[in-house]
Amino acid sequence: MKIEKIQALRGPNIWSIRRKKLIQMRLDLEEMENFPTNKIEGFRERIEKLLPSLFTHRCSEGVEGGFFHRVETGTWMGHVIEHIALEIQTLAGMEVGFGRTRETKTPGVYNVVFNYIEENAGIFAGEESVKIAEALIKGEEYDLNACIQKLKEIRERVRLGPSTGSIVEEAVSRKIPWIRLGTNSLVQLGYGVNQQRFQATITGKTSSIAVDIACNKELTKRMLHDAAIPVPMGDLIMDEEGLDSVVRKIGYPVVIKPLDGNHGKGSSINVNDWESAKIGLEHAQKYSKKVIVEKYITGYDFRVLVINNKMVAAARRVPAHVVGDGELNLQQLIEKENKDPRRGYGHENVLTEIEVDKDTTELLEKLNYTLETVPQKGEVVYLKSTANLSTGGTSIDVTDMIHPENITMAERISKIIGLDVCGIDIMAENLTQPLKESGGAIIEVNAAPGFRMHLAPSEGLPRNVAAPVVDMLYPPGKPFTIPIIAVTGTNGKTTTTRLISHIVKSNGYRVGFTTSDGIYIQNTMLSKGDTTGPLSAEFILKDPTVEFAVLETARGGILRSGLGFSQCDIGVLTNIEEDHLGMNDIHNLKDLTRVKRVVLDSVKKNGWSILNADNEYSMKIVNDLDSHVAIFSMNENNPHIQKFAKEGRITCIYEEGFVTIKKGDWKIRIGKAKDFPITMEGKAKFMIENVLAASLACYLYGFGIEDISNSLRTFIPSAQLTPGRLNVFKFKNFKVLIDFAHNPSGYEAIEDYLKNIEATKKIGIISGVGDRRDSDIKECGKIAGRMFDHIIIRNEKHLRGRTEDEINGLIIEGMQSSGKDVSYEIIPKEIEALKHAMGMAEEGTFITALSDVISNAIDLVQDYQTRELMEDDKML
Repeated sequence: MKIEKIQALRGPNIWSIRRKKLIQMRLDLEEMENFPTNKIEGFRERIEKLLPSLFTHRCSEGVEGGFFHRVETGTWMGHVIEHIALEIQTLAGMEVGFGRTRETKTPGVYNVVFNYIEENAGIFAGEESVKIAEALIKGEEYDLNACIQKLKEIRERVRLGPSTGSIVEEAVSRKIPWIRLGTNSLVQLGYGVNQQRFQATITGKTSSIAVDIACNKELTKRMLHDAAIPVPMGDLIMDEEGLDSVVRKIGYPVVIKPLDGNHGKGSSINVNDWESAKIGLEHAQKYSKKVIVEKYITGYDFRVLVINNKMVAAARRVPAHVVGDGELNLQQLIEKENKDPRRGYGHENVLTEIEVDKDTTELLEKLNYTLETVPQKGEVVYLKSTANLSTGGTSIDVTDMIHPENITMAERISKIIGLDVCGIDIMAENLTQPLKESGGAIIEVNAAPGFRMHLAPSEGLPRNVAAPVVDMLYPPGKPFTIPIIAVTGTNGKTTTTRLISHIVKSNGYRVGFTTSDGIYIQNTMLSKGDTTGPLSAEFILKDPTVEFAVLETARGGILRSGLGFSQCDIGVLTNIEEDHLGMNDIHNLKDLTRVKRVVLDSVKKNGWSILNADNEYSMKIVNDLDSHVAIFSMNENNPHIQKFAKEGRITCIYEEGFVTIKKGDWKIRIGKAKDFPITMEGKAKFMIENVLAASLACYLYGFGIEDISNSLRTFIPSAQLTPGRLNVFKFKNFKVLIDFAHNPSGYEAIEDYLKNIEATKKIGIISGVGDRRDSDIKECGKIAGRMFDHIIIRNEKHLRGRTEDEINGLIIEGMQSSGKDVSYEIIPKEIEALKHAMGMAEEGTFITALSDVISNAIDLVQDYQTRELMEDDKML
């Protein structure tokens, strides 16, 4: 078996709108296509022995054991690999359950699709599942434990931490979109101007001054002391002399910790003698030259969490420990404790496995213990000096037991230090009494406190402490996204996108939009190239200055990794025509419709899907959409338009020369099409279609008729504003049209336009696109033969696996079937072809260059225009 391609889908996709995170693996079964599972001797027994937990997979049978029944009766290996990929991720602590396996048009080649939680882990699971299946087929041994451990390691390396993850999960539950910025814990919630950022539990609202104060333990302690909040006695030192002075003043036991430490690093607690104090000083100075020495406060370790100056949770923290039974030694007790199902690798479970490290051995040495020591029955042996959950500690929720006076004090501390998310460490016998009565003290104040101890305590009620963070970032009424209009289809996407963007900008919004020629914000190009995929959409949505997004969305990006957004307000489908068929398992218009409708399926339920009533395949899905639907047409008598009118629904039509919004039978005219420059005085019918789609989208969003009309009047097509979209350049004796038309439908649109153009001779410069079907290339040649008097055939820069002679032969065959005797010549290089055409142009000639490299053609033509003007100036 061979993996031909493996890719991660990160947004709404052709397999699922709701399940955005999918691995799609194109798998060639090779000889295994002839061997379903019931023809492989012993396969059922081997897979059940290796992965008995697959019994829970119901498969299409709908009952537990359904998958094994399918294996028994016979299923293909792609299906088996799908289930293995899901199960090994689940065994590694990443619960997944959605999968699909479908054969492609190529016999024996399947698309295997399954959920993932972490992308890298999902890709590894796909690749490793093929290896597992191959081992099972051959009856070879396979180390499943090593595979699961590797998956856990990949997961821990790339996953969001539990605190960050909890905030993301809370946001998702509120339908707030999120984007991970980079590979660490920096996350953006929301889009554009309404975005909020946070990293771990530091938010965009967190004061940097407050963080600096919290990180400076001495300054924190002084500020709290000056505010009459109990803190331990002590001082800041830098050497043994200072250590001796402080110890003499406050007496043992003491705590020694680095000034700038965190997570307990470099700390020594309950130090009771001079030798231990010197060792503690040396240990602390590995992290900070300046060291704090303070009185050790007896009692329990508590953490109080304050968010937005309100106490939301409190927990008692217990360092990692074991309890002796009088029989097992410490090593055995640790191993027994780590078997607790609540403990796991890294952050996968409520508790973390206890590891023996330097801190552990040092603590044991103080007790004159080793790992072979057998503690007495009931004896508690602490294995870590701090109570951090990441080192195996446990937590007990005490939120409901905290005294009101202590709550007030904690909220006051958060304001004194200035932290919006504030973790306060308290040492006290309890929190049920005020600290002044219990003798407790504030040990530290933490910026970016961990949430895990509150989210999933070992004992007591879990607290959803992520909710108040999201409440703080997005209080009631505050928007978290920006308006998004997504435009898809075969032809007209870019112009429609630009028209909508122009209308939006003209109505006072700062608009960001993506097109096949670049990414723009307020008509300033920020990135050049075909930018119609998810990364380009994300570029716009991440920009904090963008108030409105208009996103051209092509099939390539959808197939490659899904949409770059979760939902849009309006989705526009311009048309579905034959283009790029036979590629990426898209063989016919039905397949292409499945891809394009992903955009419309992502429209919010209260949003609008806009479709072309004149396009057969667009209208096949008109009744299948969950959003509101509106349609547009060049024909007022279109049956779909008439049906919508009877139902009182909204449409946009071209009637009696006007672009008109129609609500039922009521007409609202936006203006005459010939008054909108993009329509070339009404001669370019396909441009009128684009105007209809754009007008309808903007009307449904809420823009006024007059505002739409005025905007359309000021949209002046040009090589700068609409490159490659009906760009006409005028010379003294001839004209040159440059357009991006590259499929039969696009050629027909140009043919319709040229019918309205008077010319003594019409010259066409065309090429065949190598990744199109033979029939598409011949059809383009046939249409070109009908609309031109003379044709220059050039070659594309990228032949995509074909030869020049092969493509040219198909074009010529198509031209000769046009029914018109048209002359032609072959000039391979586009620039030379353009030069030759302009050189042979006579008075009244109209040259049409259908180009795939628009910028090159435009640059050449504009250079010729400049030279002609300069020659005219010399003559004057």
